[in-house]
Amino acid sequence: MQPINQLSFDGSARAAAVGPAFARHETFHPRHGWLKKGFDAALIDSHVFLRADAPVVLGVGKNMVRAIRYWCHAFRVLETTSHGSVPTSFGRQLLGPSGWDPYLEDLGSLWLLHQQLLAAPSFASAWEYAFLVAARPEFTPEELLRGLSEYAGRTYPTARNAESSLRKDVTCILRMYASGETTRSLGEESIRCPFVELGLISPGVAPGSFAFSFGDKPGLTPELICAASLRFATRTAPGARTVALARLLRDREGPAAALKLTEASLYSAIEEVVERYRGIDLSEAGGIVQLTYSDAAAAADELTRAHYERAMVGGAL
Repeated sequence: MQPINQLSFDGSARAAAVGPAFARHETFHPRHGWLKKGFDAALIDSHVFLRADAPVVLGVGKNMVRAIRYWCHAFRVLETTSHGSVPTSFGRQLLGPSGWDPYLEDLGSLWLLHQQLLAAPSFASAWEYAFLVAARPEFTPEELLRGLSEYAGRTYPTARNAESSLRKDVTCILRMYASGETTRSLGEESIRCPFVELGLISPGVAPGSFAFSFGDKPGLTPELICAASLRFATRTAPGARTVALARLLRDREGPAAALKLTEASLYSAIEEVVERYRGIDLSEAGGIVQLTYSDAAAAADELTRAHYERAMVGGAL
């Protein structure tokens, strides 16, 4: 297992200003093996996606080539440079020859990718809206589409955002994350997306509706939750040594929103980690409970490494 070295969790693309990114997936949700396939191909040839024989090289159709390229960049395992599509630091750490989990056998890896997909600036605007902006815990596809349309018009007033593109994104989000019989009406029911295993979206109470699942999740260990909290602190308050737990719970870009955690699941994960690892602690100032650390980035890296070490010992990898 490759050691983690100040992981660039958002990739260098974070500094780039991006506009709206709707329906760039060619209607395909990420499939098993696609990220590894695209990453390995770009490692050999950074212009592989632009080659005329790319479908032959990747063993998929032309539209799927574009979809693989999009998802590799949206999940930030690849980034665009003057040299073409090249691996990011995160991509090498996860999918490289000596990476933590090159074949994405551990659910924790999907949680890391999910966070990358939502990290600002997101290359998946509909996903950003659905998980970080929309307030409804239960919704129908049409309600999600209406909300997304209003959000797109308000956030990107000069962009042309066709309703058909937004509808494709809503359908893709539900195919990607939703479990249960209600996904049958969305098509491609025989091709199960690996991200369904995260348990983030389930059938709602009303017929034809969906609901976000809050609380504990499969594969989402206390180490990963606390690492996500520390990376949030690094992004939003560089140089600080504390972050209020209330911010982790309520901030739009906080871990609770992206991972759909309850107060109990977030706080219990942090308390468990604080008891077992040095360099991080809980403190209280003026009635505000805070996560305290000396180096948030280093602590997040250590916890991510610890997650994979425990997964290897437990036989998950």
